[in-house]
Amino acid sequence: MNVDLGVDEVALEPHPGWFVVFQRLMKLRVIVLLQVTAICAILVHDLIAVTDRTWMDTLVTIGITVVGGTLSAGGSNAINMWYDADIDPLMRRTKNRPVPQGHISPRGALLFGLIIAVLGSSLFLIVSWKAAFWSFFSVIFYVLIYSIWLKRRTPQNIVIGGIAGSTPPLIGWAAAAGDTALDTLNPLALGSPVPWLFFALIFFWTPPHFWALALYRSGEYAKAKVPMMNEVRGPEHTVFLSKMYCVCLLLLGSVPCFWPESGLPLLWAFLAGGLTIWYAKSVWDIDPKEPTDENGRMPKAAKSFFRSLYYLGWMHLALVLVCVPPASWLGPLGPL
Repeated sequence: MNVDLGVDEVALEPHPGWFVVFQRLMKLRVIVLLQVTAICAILVHDLIAVTDRTWMDTLVTIGITVVGGTLSAGGSNAINMWYDADIDPLMRRTKNRPVPQGHISPRGALLFGLIIAVLGSSLFLIVSWKAAFWSFFSVIFYVLIYSIWLKRRTPQNIVIGGIAGSTPPLIGWAAAAGDTALDTLNPLALGSPVPWLFFALIFFWTPPHFWALALYRSGEYAKAKVPMMNEVRGPEHTVFLSKMYCVCLLLLGSVPCFWPESGLPLLWAFLAGGLTIWYAKSVWDIDPKEPTDENGRMPKAAKSFFRSLYYLGWMHLALVLVCVPPASWLGPLGPL
């Protein structure tokens, strides 16, 4: 059965079962990387903070964070599919989602998303009200600010909307620190600049990551009238901006060199620099004039997009690894 939408025909698949439908609404594969950043924040906290937490405490915190984070982020994704029910059928990347496939109604996706988002964010109250605050903040910002307000109105949608996707390290750090260690009513006060470094890393990573996807899927967002940067300002300008964000990432990785108060090992600056150069090369390689494939897509933009996923994960894992040995073992490569 096909549905004529005036642009492309969407072939409807048989209903795969409710478990699969709910899984697809949550976009679990996308959530994995978010959970990696949150888990790394927990591990770094427990490795460098002066605390009496045991490894069992760490594992319990990771468990709560994974479950709560998966539910809250998954709920946000489901609510986004409710709101984008009118444009998802227009793009190759989204036309097979549960709502355009008719596997669940838009209202059903909204109800499911609201329930698990509230449940997931509330779960963080077990360990820290600040973790719950940042989880609720992420859901509200993603749905109201990004999906409903920015996404269809400005090419800066990904830049500003990236704030929502940058919060998992704040959630993880607050969950590890707990309310007793963060006995202040200011949710911005997390007791260390490290979680904010994680936050900034994801924030500056987000635009070149998603712009590479937009370049690779060039033309699809225009069909849906979503003003992605490459559709509004052109691919050349988009690649230029992506390069500037890579420069910001390189500077961010050098924080241990000029900010001793961060408490981060100097070794991480060298690892971060090498990883950023490795990722930035893929951005510099994007050629808006390169021949496209049979679907009109840019192969080098696809390469940059997938490399960015590995880059973000390795940046966080590298910081965990350099925090494992005692600072005295690192010698001149330890904290300044």
